[in-house]
Amino acid sequence: MYAYERVVERCGLGPVAGVDEAGRGACAGPLVVAAVILAPERRRRIEGLTDSKLLTAARRERLYDEITATAVAWHALVVPREEIDRVGLHRCNVTGMRRALAALSVEPGYVLTDGFRVPGLCAPGLAVPKGDRVAACVAAASIVAKVTRDRIMMEVHDRYPMYGFGVHKGYVTRAHAAALEEHGPCPEHRLSFVNVARVAAAEAGPEIDASAAGEIDWEASHYEDIADQADVA
Repeated sequence: MYAYERVVERCGLGPVAGVDEAGRGACAGPLVVAAVILAPERRRRIEGLTDSKLLTAARRERLYDEITATAVAWHALVVPREEIDRVGLHRCNVTGMRRALAALSVEPGYVLTDGFRVPGLCAPGLAVPKGDRVAACVAAASIVAKVTRDRIMMEVHDRYPMYGFGVHKGYVTRAHAAALEEHGPCPEHRLSFVNVARVAAAEAGPEIDASAAGEIDWEASHYEDIADQADVA
């Protein structure tokens, strides 16, 4: 997991930052982008890092605590639903990665991203296929992003319990789809997603076309920045 960082550090291009996001495919709630620079010392390496989706919630929480306590620098950027609908998901994702990296307290010398190239970063970088499974700093970023977003969605669940956000975290499940049909969209649903737009259009009346409900995004400025803190509002 530390091979990419080790090679880059030996080339004199460190420190190495990993960046990843959580919530890209959800139709409700924010997008969270995290950037992490892990300590290069072997004695401070974190065991068990991998794609956050492959970990249990309890294991993610434990790794989150270890990452945020021992990382050289980390930052989590929360992009609210309104910004996603106004700007578009992909643009928010790319811009969020730039902002999360720029907000690190230590300037990275090199950046590893998960899967796709991100132009305009603050340092040279490399897109790593399945980066959250093969590069420690990207895996750490995926865990910080996922835990941060899950905590936010638990708070959203408290406000709108009828949708079951505490279980599915805003992703499209059968139960979520049924609740959306029954109750209509809440303020946390992304109107730029076609399934939400269709329900909103149906509620508005047959004369309203679904495409008028937002910039339809088939991939299932106002930022709140969260850095160097364990509790997320």
